[in-house]
Amino acid sequence: MPIFTDARTVPAGSVIDTDLAIIGAGPAGMSLAMALANTPIRILLLESGGGEYEAATQALYKGSETGVRYLPLDACRLRFLGGSSNHWGGWCRPLDPSDFEKRAWLAHSGWPFSRKEIEPYFARAQALIEAGAPIYDGLTEKIGDQIALGKGGVYTSYFQFSKTRHDVTPTAFGERYGADLRRIPNLQLMEHANITALGLAADAKSLDHLDVATLSGNKFTVKPKYAVIAAGGVETARLMLASNDVMKTGVGNANDLVGRFFADHAIPRNTATMVLFDGKIAPYYKTTIDMAGVHMRATFSPTEQFKRERQLLGSLTTVENHVELDALGKAAVAETASALGVDSSKARAFALGCGIELAPDPERRFTLTSERDALGMPRLNLNMTVSDDDFARYRETMKELGRQLLAAKSGMIRLDQKTRAEWLSVMDWGNHHMGTARMHDDPKQGVVDANSQVHGIPNLYVAGSAVFPTYGSSNPTMNLVALTLRLADHLKGIFK
Repeated sequence: MPIFTDARTVPAGSVIDTDLAIIGAGPAGMSLAMALANTPIRILLLESGGGEYEAATQALYKGSETGVRYLPLDACRLRFLGGSSNHWGGWCRPLDPSDFEKRAWLAHSGWPFSRKEIEPYFARAQALIEAGAPIYDGLTEKIGDQIALGKGGVYTSYFQFSKTRHDVTPTAFGERYGADLRRIPNLQLMEHANITALGLAADAKSLDHLDVATLSGNKFTVKPKYAVIAAGGVETARLMLASNDVMKTGVGNANDLVGRFFADHAIPRNTATMVLFDGKIAPYYKTTIDMAGVHMRATFSPTEQFKRERQLLGSLTTVENHVELDALGKAAVAETASALGVDSSKARAFALGCGIELAPDPERRFTLTSERDALGMPRLNLNMTVSDDDFARYRETMKELGRQLLAAKSGMIRLDQKTRAEWLSVMDWGNHHMGTARMHDDPKQGVVDANSQVHGIPNLYVAGSAVFPTYGSSNPTMNLVALTLRLADHLKGIFK
């Protein structure tokens, strides 16, 4: 077969043998394929879409929701070559060391390894997503002073961005690496290939085959020695749950964990108003700029020590648009500045936004419905939850930021959202789908083990943020690519 194949042209009923099948050609699937280039492993990379957006293929994502209002499932991800890298914002930042820790106060926390396990892969992940040299909080170049904060639990941290110039969009993997895929001699990419079932052996102890279908009605079979599901946090759960002919609860779901613990980063808007008494703010707080040759933007983050001591989760607070204070707000600023003995005649106020880490919740989950898509697969329902504790933890971080501004005599904060209803009224989401095939050494607590292998099925793996047990506040793409590169090294060892 040619290196690039359209599944609609494969003879119906064909059986295709390969060493490794990768399901999904987004950042995880493509990174894995490229990491295994020029090895003896015969790879078949299966992508549901083609090279461009197609409405009929995108509609396969449609589903329903209950609980807290979320986003339409068919609008959250993109289903063609490159996956959701075709519309991502390019925000990059490594997970914190504490994100990997087992915390006695946080149920279901703890990865089966520390951050040190994936740190060796960060540089290669940075290169793939084209975010420049990994500087982050090690930035020493000064372009305007940082906002003065008193000593405490919040500090100015930094995101880096995919691509380093203002005039380009973040790296779209399909466009950027499509030509590279064509040059990999041991790879075949098959487009318009939808996996409709993971076919287990009769004893349910191994993966036997993949059922493949196209929207044009073509059907055939792939028989891989090994397979990696790299289909994203939503579609991975659907495929595993819907493949229930041998295991009635679904593949890898003997302990009813597949589809549970879904998470996204909550991004409520206008969470607080920050006033700077001198009105001065460095540009990198409000927009992305080139610093030290890297595209960066500053945020406010809780320190590792503060999170551990106060039992808080991660958050990243951004400075947004300038806002005008009402008369009461102006009076409060004048009185506070007077009490501190500082001049507030040039004070300016800014809205704050944020990304908040949610606590793991097994009831935040996907389940199959009776409705079917165009391929005959059951659609999903998402039961979305947000705990009041998630909001309360973030408010503690914001209170600390306000205290530190006052201690430095540089500014003050007004918390604008208080009740649950107020928080939900300004809620948005990051489109970061995580957790539905979580990683844990104990099969009663996780779907995959520390090597991303599905428990009990030694030739089936999951790549991507679906395996994250906890989520941190950093955007997942760079981290999931690093984790995928680690998986590639594991698979190289298997095929030696």
